[in-house]
Amino acid sequence: MPFDRQKRASLGLTIAAGCGLAFLHLPILLIFVYAFTTEEKSYRWPPPDLTVKWFSVTWNRPDVWEALGLSVQVAAISTAVAMILGTLCAAAVARTKFFGRETISLLVILPIALPGIITGIALRSAFNIADIPFSIWTIILGHATFCVVVVYNNAVARFRRTSGSLIEASMDLGANGFQTLRHVILPNIGTALLAGGMLAFALSFDEVIVTTFTAGQQATLPIWMLEELVRPRQRPVTNVVAMVVVLVTFLPILGAYYLTRDGDRVAGHGK
Repeated sequence: MPFDRQKRASLGLTIAAGCGLAFLHLPILLIFVYAFTTEEKSYRWPPPDLTVKWFSVTWNRPDVWEALGLSVQVAAISTAVAMILGTLCAAAVARTKFFGRETISLLVILPIALPGIITGIALRSAFNIADIPFSIWTIILGHATFCVVVVYNNAVARFRRTSGSLIEASMDLGANGFQTLRHVILPNIGTALLAGGMLAFALSFDEVIVTTFTAGQQATLPIWMLEELVRPRQRPVTNVVAMVVVLVTFLPILGAYYLTRDGDRVAGHGK
């Protein structure tokens, strides 16, 4: 009897998990389907007919390429800034002890905990007070505020799992700072940094709220999609672009998962 009860509970949990996953992912699958529909302005289910013409239409839209290029450029630069600042901050917090260390750690993480609209309004106010014109660099600064957090979280966790005795042993064996960094530190934290960079790129690529307040007249790909939905024309083009956004953001997240799933297997862990 207890076995049957346990089996029923397991089946119930499996069904509940399946319903939750369907609730989360079915709308995304619908976007994929409507990218192939022949309808231009309406959504009917089931779609009356399927076509691939919208992929060629999207390919020949210069505004799509401009928005895509801007998003990639912003995400790449924001990720590079976050990799540098996040890693340095993680090394300082994890490897040294000083007054206010936990407070600094909290302040670094705070931007991603705040609602995006608060961050966006704060940045826009700061740019206006400093008389900084809105451009690609204001978007990058806005995105870097939360990209740093992603890299920092990955790096600081890996630093804390890597034994400090490895660095001391490297120094005792005559290695200088650069050699220790190259042969000891980077091999142990490299996958965490790469995973953090991938997640930062994905977050930056599809960010909307902060971009709205810092972009000025420029339109990244998510902003372009919102404008297309407000002024609907050739809606399947928007769905095709949405497919691209899903794939571009999904692949780095998947890669980050595989890179960090064995993060406990680092040299010196637990010693």
